[in-house]
Amino acid sequence: MNPGDNLPPLTIPITRTLIVAGAVASRDYQDVHHDAEAARAKGSPDIFMNILTTNGLVGRYITDCLGPRAVLRKVAIRLGVPNYPGDELMLRGTVRSLDGDTAEVRVIGTNRLGHHVTGTVTVSVTVPTTRPPLPEPTP
Repeated sequence: MNPGDNLPPLTIPITRTLIVAGAVASRDYQDVHHDAEAARAKGSPDIFMNILTTNGLVGRYITDCLGPRAVLRKVAIRLGVPNYPGDELMLRGTVRSLDGDTAEVRVIGTNRLGHHVTGTVTVSVTVPTTRPPLPEPTP
């Protein structure tokens, strides 16, 4: 991994179930995340994803790309356009800097309406040290 490297993109289908499950899992019971009629009464065409679900998807993107030794240190995101049922969220990342085993990755997530999420993720990726083989047990 080097500064300027692009992570492989990830496309996530945005389903009604994902939106509702993310809201419930993060204990966000605001009606616009699970009740389409209430969302429309408040001016939205449908329910929409909450920021905590988006934050989780950004974290998942980084750890999926960088592997099981990736540890998220900081996730700083800003929401743009909503994610509605039927959208596809396309996440892309670019390594901005690298300091030892810690990288800063710029993340952008888009859907049909534009930028849904932009932000920066700081992640550490530990490299296992090789250890000499253990001695054979004595009989």
